[in-house]
Amino acid sequence: MLITDIKRVIEQVSRDKGIDSEILIRALEEALKSAARKRFGNRLDIEVKYNEAAGEIEVFQFKEVVEDITDPDTQLSMEEGIVMDPDCEIGDCLGTKMDTTTFGRIAAQSAKQVIIQKMKDAEREAIYNSYVNRKGEIINGIVQRFERHNLIVNLGQTEGVLPVREQVSKEKYRRGDRIRAYILDVRNDTHGPQVILSRTHTDFLISLFRTEVPEVSEGVVSIMTAAREPGIRGKIAVASNDSDIDPVGACVGMKGSRVQNVVQELQGEKIDIISWHVDPAKFVCNALAPAEIVRVVIDEENRSMEVIVPDEKLSVAIGRNGQNVRLASKLTRWRLDVKSESKYSSDMKRGYDSLLSLPEVNIGLADALSGKGLFSVEEIAESSVEELLQIPGMTDEQAEELIRAATTALAGPRKPKKATGDAGEAPSATVQEGPAETVGDVPPATVQETPAETVGEAPPATVQETPAETVGETPPATVQEGPAETVGETPPVPVQEGPAETVGETPPAPAVRVDDGEADAPDSRDEVEERGGNDAPLKKDNTPDDTAAAHEI
Repeated sequence: MLITDIKRVIEQVSRDKGIDSEILIRALEEALKSAARKRFGNRLDIEVKYNEAAGEIEVFQFKEVVEDITDPDTQLSMEEGIVMDPDCEIGDCLGTKMDTTTFGRIAAQSAKQVIIQKMKDAEREAIYNSYVNRKGEIINGIVQRFERHNLIVNLGQTEGVLPVREQVSKEKYRRGDRIRAYILDVRNDTHGPQVILSRTHTDFLISLFRTEVPEVSEGVVSIMTAAREPGIRGKIAVASNDSDIDPVGACVGMKGSRVQNVVQELQGEKIDIISWHVDPAKFVCNALAPAEIVRVVIDEENRSMEVIVPDEKLSVAIGRNGQNVRLASKLTRWRLDVKSESKYSSDMKRGYDSLLSLPEVNIGLADALSGKGLFSVEEIAESSVEELLQIPGMTDEQAEELIRAATTALAGPRKPKKATGDAGEAPSATVQEGPAETVGDVPPATVQETPAETVGEAPPATVQETPAETVGETPPATVQEGPAETVGETPPVPVQEGPAETVGETPPAPAVRVDDGEADAPDSRDEVEERGGNDAPLKKDNTPDDTAAAHEI
Protein backbone atom coordinates (compact mmCIF):
# COMPACT_ATOMS: atom_id res chain seq x y z
CA MET A 1 0.00 0.00 0.00
CA LEU A 2 1.06 3.57 -0.65
CA ILE A 3 -0.22 4.77 2.71
CA THR A 4 -0.67 2.67 5.84
CA ASP A 5 -3.47 3.08 8.32
CA ILE A 6 -5.44 5.39 6.03
CA LYS A 7 -8.44 5.48 8.32
CA ARG A 8 -6.51 6.95 11.26
CA VAL A 9 -4.87 9.60 9.07
CA ILE A 10 -8.20 10.65 7.58
CA GLU A 11 -9.78 11.09 11.00
CA GLN A 12 -6.80 13.10 12.31
CA VAL A 13 -6.68 15.49 9.35
CA SER A 14 -10.44 15.93 9.42
CA ARG A 15 -10.24 16.96 13.07
CA ASP A 16 -7.28 19.33 12.67
CA LYS A 17 -8.33 21.08 9.46
CA GLY A 18 -12.08 20.99 9.95
CA ILE A 19 -12.53 19.20 6.61
CA ASP A 20 -15.23 16.61 6.08
CA SER A 21 -13.80 13.06 5.97
CA GLU A 22 -15.75 12.33 2.77
CA ILE A 23 -13.88 15.15 1.04
CA LEU A 24 -10.55 13.68 2.19
CA ILE A 25 -11.51 10.19 0.97
CA ARG A 26 -12.41 11.55 -2.47
CA ALA A 27 -9.12 13.44 -2.56
CA LEU A 28 -7.14 10.26 -1.78
CA GLU A 29 -9.04 8.27 -4.39
CA GLU A 30 -8.34 10.93 -7.00
CA ALA A 31 -4.66 11.01 -6.00
CA LEU A 32 -4.15 7.24 -6.35
CA LYS A 33 -6.02 7.22 -9.64
CA SER A 34 -3.72 9.96 -10.90
CA ALA A 35 -0.67 7.97 -9.74
CA ALA A 36 -1.86 4.86 -11.58
CA ARG A 37 -2.37 6.80 -14.79
CA LYS A 38 1.06 8.32 -14.37
CA ARG A 39 2.52 4.82 -14.13
CA PHE A 40 0.46 2.91 -16.72
CA GLY A 41 -0.99 5.65 -18.93
CA ASN A 42 -4.61 6.34 -19.85
CA ARG A 43 -5.22 3.12 -21.77
CA LEU A 44 -6.05 1.07 -18.68
CA ASP A 45 -9.50 1.08 -17.10
CA ILE A 46 -8.60 1.85 -13.46
CA GLU A 47 -10.91 2.57 -10.55
CA VAL A 48 -10.07 3.46 -6.93
CA LYS A 49 -12.31 2.71 -3.94
CA TYR A 50 -11.95 3.24 -0.19
CA ASN A 51 -12.46 0.12 1.90
CA GLU A 52 -13.67 1.48 5.22
CA ALA A 53 -13.68 -1.93 6.90
CA ALA A 54 -10.06 -2.60 6.00
CA GLY A 55 -9.06 1.03 6.41
CA GLU A 56 -7.29 1.19 3.06
CA ILE A 57 -7.72 2.46 -0.46
CA GLU A 58 -7.84 -0.25 -3.13
CA VAL A 59 -6.93 0.16 -6.80
CA PHE A 60 -8.61 -2.10 -9.38
CA GLN A 61 -7.85 -2.70 -13.07
CA PHE A 62 -10.86 -3.79 -15.12
CA LYS A 63 -10.61 -6.02 -18.21
CA GLU A 64 -13.25 -7.21 -20.67
CA VAL A 65 -13.94 -10.97 -21.07
CA VAL A 66 -13.49 -11.96 -24.76
CA GLU A 67 -13.07 -15.18 -26.76
CA ASP A 68 -9.94 -14.08 -28.60
CA ILE A 69 -7.52 -11.70 -26.85
CA THR A 70 -6.17 -8.90 -29.05
CA ASP A 71 -5.05 -6.49 -26.27
CA PRO A 72 -3.76 -8.19 -23.09
CA ASP A 73 -3.85 -4.89 -21.14
CA THR A 74 -7.61 -4.44 -21.53
CA GLN A 75 -8.88 -7.97 -22.28
CA LEU A 76 -8.84 -11.42 -20.67
CA SER A 77 -9.92 -14.85 -21.85
CA MET A 78 -13.05 -16.74 -20.86
CA GLU A 79 -10.97 -19.23 -18.89
CA GLU A 80 -9.37 -16.46 -16.79
CA GLY A 81 -12.77 -14.91 -16.26
CA ILE A 82 -14.32 -18.14 -14.98
CA VAL A 83 -11.52 -18.43 -12.45
CA MET A 84 -12.29 -14.95 -11.13
CA ASP A 85 -16.10 -15.26 -11.39
CA PRO A 86 -17.76 -18.57 -12.30
CA ASP A 87 -20.88 -16.74 -13.51
CA CYS A 88 -19.08 -14.44 -15.94
CA GLU A 89 -20.05 -14.21 -19.60
CA ILE A 90 -18.55 -12.84 -22.77
CA GLY A 91 -18.53 -9.02 -22.59
CA ASP A 92 -18.38 -8.74 -18.81
CA CYS A 93 -15.75 -6.50 -17.18
CA LEU A 94 -13.87 -8.01 -14.27
CA GLY A 95 -11.54 -6.11 -11.97
CA THR A 96 -8.28 -7.25 -10.46
CA LYS A 97 -6.65 -5.58 -7.47
CA MET A 98 -3.38 -3.81 -8.26
CA ASP A 99 -0.29 -3.61 -6.08
CA THR A 100 0.24 0.09 -5.29
CA THR A 101 3.87 -0.53 -4.31
CA THR A 102 4.68 -0.93 -8.00
CA PHE A 103 3.60 2.62 -8.87
CA GLY A 104 7.10 4.01 -8.34
CA ARG A 105 8.52 7.25 -6.98
CA ILE A 106 7.21 9.53 -9.74
CA ALA A 107 3.68 8.22 -9.37
CA ALA A 108 3.88 8.63 -5.60
CA GLN A 109 5.04 12.24 -5.99
CA SER A 110 2.14 12.93 -8.33
CA ALA A 111 -0.27 11.45 -5.80
CA LYS A 112 1.21 13.64 -3.07
CA GLN A 113 0.71 16.82 -5.11
CA VAL A 114 -2.89 15.89 -5.86
CA ILE A 115 -3.58 15.23 -2.18
CA ILE A 116 -2.06 18.57 -1.12
CA GLN A 117 -4.03 20.53 -3.73
CA LYS A 118 -7.29 18.77 -2.90
CA MET A 119 -6.78 19.42 0.80
CA LYS A 120 -6.10 23.11 0.17
CA ASP A 121 -9.25 23.43 -1.90
CA ALA A 122 -11.26 21.61 0.74
CA GLU A 123 -9.84 23.80 3.50
CA ARG A 124 -10.67 26.98 1.59
CA GLU A 125 -14.19 25.77 0.99
CA ALA A 126 -14.62 24.92 4.67
CA ILE A 127 -13.37 28.37 5.73
CA TYR A 128 -15.64 30.10 3.23
CA ASN A 129 -18.68 28.16 4.43
CA SER A 130 -17.90 28.96 8.06
CA TYR A 131 -17.68 32.74 7.44
CA VAL A 132 -20.35 33.21 4.79
CA ASN A 133 -22.97 32.22 7.35
CA ARG A 134 -21.63 34.87 9.75
CA LYS A 135 -22.17 37.73 7.34
CA GLY A 136 -23.72 40.64 9.24
CA GLU A 137 -22.13 39.72 12.57
CA ILE A 138 -19.43 41.39 14.65
CA ILE A 139 -16.07 39.62 14.78
CA ASN A 140 -12.92 40.15 16.83
CA GLY A 141 -9.44 40.13 15.37
CA ILE A 142 -5.88 41.38 15.70
CA VAL A 143 -4.28 43.94 13.39
CA GLN A 144 -1.58 42.01 11.54
CA ARG A 145 -0.22 44.38 8.89
CA PHE A 146 -1.01 47.27 6.54
CA GLU A 147 -1.34 46.96 2.76
CA ARG A 148 -1.97 50.15 0.76
CA HIS A 149 -3.71 51.77 3.74
CA ASN A 150 -5.91 48.66 4.14
CA LEU A 151 -5.80 46.83 7.47
CA ILE A 152 -5.14 43.09 7.34
CA VAL A 153 -6.77 41.52 10.40
CA ASN A 154 -6.01 38.04 11.72
CA LEU A 155 -9.35 36.32 12.37
CA GLY A 156 -7.92 32.96 13.42
CA GLN A 157 -8.74 30.63 10.53
CA THR A 158 -8.18 33.26 7.89
CA GLU A 159 -7.41 36.94 7.37
CA GLY A 160 -9.91 39.76 7.04
CA VAL A 161 -9.49 43.02 5.13
CA LEU A 162 -10.62 46.38 6.51
CA PRO A 163 -10.56 48.65 3.42
CA VAL A 164 -9.68 52.28 3.85
CA ARG A 165 -13.20 53.30 2.76
CA GLU A 166 -14.63 51.27 5.66
CA GLN A 167 -12.32 52.83 8.27
CA VAL A 168 -13.22 55.77 10.49
CA SER A 169 -10.82 58.56 9.59
CA LYS A 170 -9.96 59.55 13.15
CA GLU A 171 -9.24 55.98 14.32
CA LYS A 172 -5.60 54.90 14.32
CA TYR A 173 -4.29 51.36 14.77
CA ARG A 174 -0.95 49.70 15.32
CA ARG A 175 0.21 46.18 14.66
CA GLY A 176 -1.04 43.87 17.38
CA ASP A 177 -4.06 45.99 18.38
CA ARG A 178 -7.31 44.14 19.00
CA ILE A 179 -10.18 45.29 16.81
CA ARG A 180 -13.90 44.61 16.45
CA ALA A 181 -15.51 44.98 13.06
CA TYR A 182 -18.65 44.16 11.12
CA ILE A 183 -18.52 41.34 8.52
CA LEU A 184 -19.66 43.24 5.45
CA ASP A 185 -19.06 40.57 2.80
CA VAL A 186 -17.38 37.20 2.24
CA ARG A 187 -15.91 36.42 -1.18
CA ASN A 188 -14.41 33.21 -2.52
CA ASP A 189 -11.80 33.97 -5.18
CA THR A 190 -8.73 32.22 -6.56
CA HIS A 191 -6.61 33.33 -3.60
CA GLY A 192 -8.99 31.81 -1.10
CA PRO A 193 -11.85 33.20 0.97
CA GLN A 194 -11.71 36.95 1.57
CA VAL A 195 -13.60 38.47 4.52
CA ILE A 196 -14.43 42.18 4.02
CA LEU A 197 -14.79 44.09 7.29
CA SER A 198 -16.30 47.49 8.10
CA ARG A 199 -16.42 49.92 11.01
CA THR A 200 -18.38 52.66 9.23
CA HIS A 201 -21.49 50.69 8.23
CA THR A 202 -24.74 51.65 9.93
CA ASP A 203 -25.43 47.99 10.74
CA PHE A 204 -22.24 47.96 12.84
CA LEU A 205 -23.93 50.44 15.19
CA ILE A 206 -27.10 48.32 15.27
CA SER A 207 -25.10 45.12 15.94
CA LEU A 208 -23.30 46.78 18.85
CA PHE A 209 -26.63 47.60 20.49
CA ARG A 210 -27.77 44.01 19.93
CA THR A 211 -24.66 42.88 21.77
CA GLU A 212 -24.96 45.35 24.66
CA VAL A 213 -28.75 45.45 25.17
CA PRO A 214 -30.42 42.11 26.05
CA GLU A 215 -33.88 43.52 25.25
CA VAL A 216 -32.75 44.18 21.67
CA SER A 217 -31.19 40.74 21.19
CA GLU A 218 -34.33 39.10 22.62
CA GLY A 219 -36.64 41.09 20.34
CA VAL A 220 -38.47 42.97 23.10
CA VAL A 221 -37.04 46.26 21.82
CA SER A 222 -36.66 46.77 18.08
CA ILE A 223 -34.24 49.13 16.36
CA MET A 224 -36.47 50.47 13.59
CA THR A 225 -33.88 52.54 11.71
CA ALA A 226 -30.47 54.10 12.18
CA ALA A 227 -28.26 56.76 10.62
CA ARG A 228 -24.72 57.84 11.36
CA GLU A 229 -21.83 59.97 10.28
CA PRO A 230 -18.97 57.64 11.30
CA GLY A 231 -16.77 58.96 14.05
CA ILE A 232 -18.94 62.03 14.69
CA ARG A 233 -22.56 61.25 15.50
CA GLY A 234 -25.21 58.59 15.09
CA LYS A 235 -28.97 58.30 15.63
CA ILE A 236 -31.10 55.22 16.22
CA ALA A 237 -34.90 55.01 16.47
CA VAL A 238 -36.23 52.33 18.81
CA ALA A 239 -39.67 50.93 19.57
CA SER A 240 -40.88 48.53 22.26
CA ASN A 241 -43.02 45.45 21.72
CA ASP A 242 -43.90 45.49 25.42
CA SER A 243 -45.85 48.45 26.79
CA ASP A 244 -44.16 48.04 30.19
CA ILE A 245 -40.65 48.58 28.79
CA ASP A 246 -39.27 51.98 27.84
CA PRO A 247 -37.23 51.38 24.66
CA VAL A 248 -35.04 54.46 25.09
CA GLY A 249 -34.30 53.70 28.74
CA ALA A 250 -33.48 50.07 27.93
CA CYS A 251 -30.89 51.15 25.36
CA VAL A 252 -29.40 53.83 27.60
CA GLY A 253 -29.06 51.51 30.60
CA MET A 254 -28.47 52.29 34.26
CA LYS A 255 -26.61 55.62 34.43
CA GLY A 256 -25.94 55.30 30.69
CA SER A 257 -23.82 52.17 31.09
CA ARG A 258 -25.08 50.40 27.97
CA VAL A 259 -24.84 53.29 25.57
CA GLN A 260 -21.45 54.25 27.01
CA ASN A 261 -20.09 50.83 26.06
CA VAL A 262 -21.18 51.49 22.48
CA VAL A 263 -19.69 54.99 22.52
CA GLN A 264 -16.41 53.62 23.87
CA GLU A 265 -16.22 50.98 21.12
CA LEU A 266 -16.84 53.70 18.51
CA GLN A 267 -14.09 55.80 20.12
CA GLY A 268 -16.23 58.74 21.20
CA GLU A 269 -18.89 58.85 18.50
CA LYS A 270 -21.98 60.51 19.99
CA ILE A 271 -25.19 58.48 19.91
CA ASP A 272 -28.76 59.87 19.96
CA ILE A 273 -31.45 57.36 20.95
CA ILE A 274 -34.94 58.54 19.99
CA SER A 275 -38.39 57.02 20.18
CA TRP A 276 -39.83 55.81 16.89
CA HIS A 277 -43.39 56.85 16.02
CA VAL A 278 -45.77 55.64 13.34
CA ASP A 279 -46.81 59.25 12.61
CA PRO A 280 -44.13 60.70 10.30
CA ALA A 281 -44.56 64.24 11.68
CA LYS A 282 -44.09 63.15 15.29
CA PHE A 283 -41.19 60.94 14.26
CA VAL A 284 -39.49 63.92 12.61
CA CYS A 285 -40.06 66.03 15.73
CA ASN A 286 -38.41 63.32 17.82
CA ALA A 287 -35.52 63.03 15.37
CA LEU A 288 -34.78 66.77 15.54
CA ALA A 289 -34.69 66.82 19.35
CA PRO A 290 -33.71 68.76 21.42
CA ALA A 291 -34.98 71.47 19.06
CA GLU A 292 -38.49 72.76 19.74
CA ILE A 293 -40.84 72.31 16.77
CA VAL A 294 -43.60 74.90 16.27
CA ARG A 295 -45.24 73.60 13.10
CA VAL A 296 -44.77 70.83 10.51
CA VAL A 297 -46.14 71.11 6.97
CA ILE A 298 -46.20 67.77 5.13
CA ASP A 299 -45.98 67.23 1.38
CA GLU A 300 -46.71 63.52 1.04
CA GLU A 301 -46.51 63.52 -2.75
CA ASN A 302 -42.87 64.65 -2.74
CA ARG A 303 -42.19 63.01 0.65
CA SER A 304 -40.95 66.25 2.15
CA MET A 305 -41.68 68.27 5.27
CA GLU A 306 -41.36 71.93 6.11
CA VAL A 307 -40.34 72.16 9.77
CA ILE A 308 -40.87 75.50 11.53
CA VAL A 309 -38.85 76.25 14.67
CA PRO A 310 -38.47 79.36 16.85
CA ASP A 311 -35.85 81.79 15.62
CA GLU A 312 -33.63 81.23 18.64
CA LYS A 313 -33.78 77.41 18.17
CA LEU A 314 -32.89 77.36 14.48
CA SER A 315 -29.21 76.64 15.05
CA VAL A 316 -30.06 73.82 17.46
CA ALA A 317 -32.39 72.17 14.94
CA ILE A 318 -29.89 72.44 12.11
CA GLY A 319 -26.82 71.46 14.12
CA ARG A 320 -23.16 72.04 13.40
CA ASN A 321 -22.69 72.22 9.63
CA GLY A 322 -26.22 70.87 9.19
CA GLN A 323 -25.35 67.60 10.92
CA ASN A 324 -28.51 67.27 13.03
CA VAL A 325 -30.96 67.86 10.19
CA ARG A 326 -28.96 65.62 7.81
CA LEU A 327 -29.05 62.70 10.23
CA ALA A 328 -32.73 63.31 10.95
CA SER A 329 -33.47 63.25 7.23
CA LYS A 330 -31.61 59.96 6.73
CA LEU A 331 -33.20 58.50 9.85
CA THR A 332 -36.78 59.36 8.88
CA ARG A 333 -36.25 59.02 5.11
CA TRP A 334 -38.04 62.33 4.54
CA ARG A 335 -36.74 65.46 2.87
CA LEU A 336 -36.65 68.15 5.56
CA ASP A 337 -36.74 71.92 5.10
CA VAL A 338 -36.07 73.64 8.44
CA LYS A 339 -37.13 77.30 8.67
CA SER A 340 -37.40 79.89 11.38
CA GLU A 341 -40.77 81.34 12.31
CA SER A 342 -39.88 84.74 10.88
CA LYS A 343 -38.76 83.22 7.58
CA TYR A 344 -41.90 81.10 7.37
CA SER A 345 -44.13 84.10 8.12
CA SER A 346 -42.36 86.14 5.48
CA ASP A 347 -42.76 83.38 2.89
CA MET A 348 -46.42 82.97 3.74
CA LYS A 349 -47.06 86.71 3.46
CA ARG A 350 -45.24 86.84 0.15
CA GLY A 351 -47.30 83.95 -1.17
CA TYR A 352 -50.52 85.52 0.11
CA ASP A 353 -49.66 88.80 -1.60
CA SER A 354 -48.99 86.94 -4.83
CA LEU A 355 -52.47 85.40 -4.61
CA LEU A 356 -54.04 88.82 -4.20
CA SER A 357 -52.16 90.02 -7.28
CA LEU A 358 -54.26 87.72 -9.47
CA PRO A 359 -57.22 89.49 -11.07
CA GLU A 360 -59.67 86.76 -10.07
CA VAL A 361 -58.71 86.62 -6.37
CA ASN A 362 -60.04 88.75 -3.52
CA ILE A 363 -59.27 88.50 0.20
CA GLY A 364 -62.00 85.93 0.84
CA LEU A 365 -60.86 83.67 -1.99
CA ALA A 366 -57.22 84.06 -0.95
CA ASP A 367 -58.14 82.91 2.56
CA ALA A 368 -60.02 79.93 1.14
CA LEU A 369 -57.10 78.97 -1.10
CA SER A 370 -54.68 79.20 1.82
CA GLY A 371 -57.00 77.04 3.88
CA LYS A 372 -56.75 74.32 1.22
CA GLY A 373 -52.95 74.47 1.21
CA LEU A 374 -52.55 76.68 -1.87
CA PHE A 375 -50.31 79.46 -0.63
CA SER A 376 -48.83 80.91 -3.83
CA VAL A 377 -49.42 81.51 -7.52
CA GLU A 378 -47.07 78.65 -8.38
CA GLU A 379 -49.16 76.16 -6.43
CA ILE A 380 -52.36 77.32 -8.12
CA ALA A 381 -50.75 76.98 -11.56
CA GLU A 382 -49.74 73.41 -10.73
CA SER A 383 -53.08 72.44 -9.21
CA SER A 384 -55.95 70.79 -11.07
CA VAL A 385 -59.54 71.85 -11.54
CA GLU A 386 -60.66 69.03 -9.25
CA GLU A 387 -58.51 70.39 -6.42
CA LEU A 388 -59.90 73.90 -6.81
CA LEU A 389 -63.47 72.60 -6.87
CA GLN A 390 -63.02 71.53 -3.25
CA ILE A 391 -63.27 75.21 -2.31
CA PRO A 392 -66.89 76.09 -1.44
CA GLY A 393 -68.59 78.12 -4.16
CA MET A 394 -65.93 77.42 -6.80
CA THR A 395 -67.26 76.56 -10.28
CA ASP A 396 -65.52 74.84 -13.17
CA GLU A 397 -65.26 78.08 -15.12
CA GLN A 398 -63.82 79.96 -12.14
CA ALA A 399 -61.30 77.19 -11.47
CA GLU A 400 -60.14 77.10 -15.08
CA GLU A 401 -59.89 80.89 -15.22
CA LEU A 402 -57.94 80.95 -11.95
CA ILE A 403 -55.44 78.37 -13.21
CA ARG A 404 -55.13 80.25 -16.50
CA ALA A 405 -54.48 83.54 -14.71
CA ALA A 406 -51.85 81.95 -12.48
CA THR A 407 -50.12 80.34 -15.46
CA THR A 408 -50.15 83.64 -17.34
CA ALA A 409 -48.69 85.46 -14.34
CA LEU A 410 -45.85 82.96 -14.13
CA ALA A 411 -45.19 83.01 -17.87
CA GLY A 412 -44.90 86.80 -18.03
CA PRO A 413 -41.61 88.38 -19.16
CA ARG A 414 -39.11 88.42 -16.33
CA LYS A 415 -35.55 89.56 -16.51
CA PRO A 416 -33.04 88.83 -13.79
CA LYS A 417 -31.94 91.68 -11.58
CA LYS A 418 -28.71 91.77 -9.70
CA ALA A 419 -28.35 93.26 -6.28
CA THR A 420 -25.91 93.05 -3.45
CA GLY A 421 -26.62 92.89 0.22
CA ASP A 422 -27.33 90.58 3.10
CA ALA A 423 -30.66 88.93 3.71
CA GLY A 424 -32.63 90.51 6.46
CA GLU A 425 -34.25 87.40 7.87
CA ALA A 426 -33.08 84.18 9.46
CA PRO A 427 -31.82 81.47 7.08
CA SER A 428 -33.38 78.07 6.52
CA ALA A 429 -31.87 74.66 5.85
CA THR A 430 -33.13 72.16 3.30
CA VAL A 431 -31.98 68.56 3.48
CA GLN A 432 -32.64 65.96 0.78
CA GLU A 433 -33.47 62.40 1.75
CA GLY A 434 -30.49 60.06 1.18
CA PRO A 435 -26.74 60.32 1.76
CA ALA A 436 -25.56 63.36 3.60
CA GLU A 437 -24.29 66.19 1.39
CA THR A 438 -21.44 68.53 2.10
CA VAL A 439 -22.56 71.97 3.06
CA GLY A 440 -21.55 74.29 0.24
CA ASP A 441 -21.77 77.97 -0.49
CA VAL A 442 -24.91 79.98 0.00
CA PRO A 443 -27.15 79.87 -3.08
CA PRO A 444 -28.19 83.22 -4.47
CA ALA A 445 -31.31 84.85 -3.07
CA THR A 446 -34.17 85.97 -5.25
CA VAL A 447 -35.65 89.34 -6.15
CA GLN A 448 -39.45 89.32 -6.05
CA GLU A 449 -41.67 91.43 -8.34
CA THR A 450 -43.12 93.54 -5.49
CA PRO A 451 -43.12 97.31 -4.92
CA ALA A 452 -39.82 98.62 -3.66
CA GLU A 453 -39.41 99.40 0.01
CA THR A 454 -39.19 103.01 1.10
CA VAL A 455 -35.80 104.60 1.51
CA GLY A 456 -35.67 107.05 4.36
CA GLU A 457 -38.46 109.62 3.86
CA ALA A 458 -38.60 109.33 0.07
CA PRO A 459 -41.73 107.93 -1.64
CA PRO A 460 -41.43 104.45 -3.12
CA ALA A 461 -39.73 104.25 -6.49
CA THR A 462 -41.15 102.15 -9.31
CA VAL A 463 -38.90 99.32 -10.47
CA GLN A 464 -39.11 98.84 -14.21
CA GLU A 465 -38.29 95.71 -16.19
CA THR A 466 -34.76 96.78 -17.11
CA PRO A 467 -31.49 94.87 -16.85
CA ALA A 468 -29.79 94.88 -13.47
CA GLU A 469 -27.75 97.92 -12.61
CA THR A 470 -24.00 97.54 -12.69
CA VAL A 471 -22.29 98.26 -9.43
CA GLY A 472 -19.94 101.12 -9.82
CA GLU A 473 -17.41 102.63 -7.47
CA THR A 474 -19.48 105.56 -6.25
CA PRO A 475 -20.40 105.73 -2.58
CA PRO A 476 -23.27 103.33 -1.79
CA ALA A 477 -26.74 104.61 -1.03
CA THR A 478 -28.19 103.50 2.28
CA VAL A 479 -31.28 101.29 1.86
CA GLN A 480 -33.39 99.97 4.72
CA GLU A 481 -32.62 96.35 5.86
CA GLY A 482 -29.51 95.92 3.75
CA PRO A 483 -26.97 97.78 1.69
CA ALA A 484 -28.37 99.52 -1.38
CA GLU A 485 -27.05 99.15 -4.89
CA THR A 486 -24.44 101.57 -6.08
CA VAL A 487 -25.09 102.95 -9.49
CA GLY A 488 -22.53 103.47 -12.18
CA GLU A 489 -22.94 105.62 -15.24
CA THR A 490 -26.34 104.34 -16.28
CA PRO A 491 -29.30 106.52 -17.33
CA PRO A 492 -31.75 107.50 -14.61
CA VAL A 493 -34.79 105.37 -13.88
CA PRO A 494 -38.13 107.26 -13.85
CA VAL A 495 -39.95 107.30 -10.55
CA GLN A 496 -43.55 107.94 -9.61
CA GLU A 497 -45.07 110.42 -7.17
CA GLY A 498 -41.83 111.82 -5.94
CA PRO A 499 -38.14 112.16 -6.61
CA ALA A 500 -35.97 109.09 -6.12
CA GLU A 501 -33.04 109.20 -3.75
CA THR A 502 -29.80 110.32 -5.37
CA VAL A 503 -26.26 109.47 -4.42
CA GLY A 504 -23.85 112.34 -4.95
CA GLU A 505 -24.25 113.36 -8.56
CA THR A 506 -25.04 109.95 -9.92
CA PRO A 507 -28.39 109.15 -11.54
CA PRO A 508 -31.11 107.86 -9.21
CA ALA A 509 -30.91 104.16 -8.32
CA PRO A 510 -34.02 101.98 -8.22
CA ALA A 511 -34.78 100.52 -4.80
CA VAL A 512 -34.98 96.75 -4.67
CA ARG A 513 -36.40 94.29 -2.26
CA VAL A 514 -34.00 91.54 -1.29
CA ASP A 515 -35.37 88.15 -0.37
CA ASP A 516 -33.99 86.00 2.38
CA GLY A 517 -31.03 84.03 1.14
CA GLU A 518 -31.05 80.32 1.63
CA ALA A 519 -28.15 79.65 3.97
CA ASP A 520 -26.57 76.43 4.99
CA ALA A 521 -26.89 75.11 8.44
CA PRO A 522 -25.30 77.09 11.27
CA ASP A 523 -23.70 75.15 14.05
CA SER A 524 -25.25 74.00 17.29
CA ARG A 525 -23.40 76.67 19.29
CA ASP A 526 -25.74 79.31 17.89
CA GLU A 527 -23.01 80.57 15.64
CA VAL A 528 -24.57 81.40 12.29
CA GLU A 529 -21.84 81.66 9.74
CA GLU A 530 -22.28 84.58 7.41
CA ARG A 531 -22.01 83.34 3.85
CA GLY A 532 -22.12 84.96 0.47
CA GLY A 533 -21.18 88.61 0.42
CA ASN A 534 -21.56 91.74 -1.57
CA ASP A 535 -20.19 89.97 -4.64
CA ALA A 536 -22.93 87.32 -4.79
CA PRO A 537 -25.69 88.43 -7.24
CA LEU A 538 -29.31 87.86 -6.37
CA LYS A 539 -31.49 86.51 -9.15
CA LYS A 540 -35.17 86.09 -9.67
CA ASP A 541 -36.68 82.74 -8.76
CA ASN A 542 -39.01 81.77 -11.59
CA THR A 543 -39.16 78.12 -10.56
CA PRO A 544 -42.65 77.05 -9.53
CA ASP A 545 -43.06 75.98 -5.95
CA ASP A 546 -43.24 72.15 -5.74
CA THR A 547 -44.99 72.15 -2.37
CA ALA A 548 -48.26 70.26 -2.68
CA ALA A 549 -51.36 70.58 -0.55
CA ALA A 550 -50.06 70.54 3.00
CA HIS A 551 -51.47 70.08 6.43
CA GLU A 552 -50.13 71.23 9.72
CA ILE A 553 -49.35 69.12 12.78
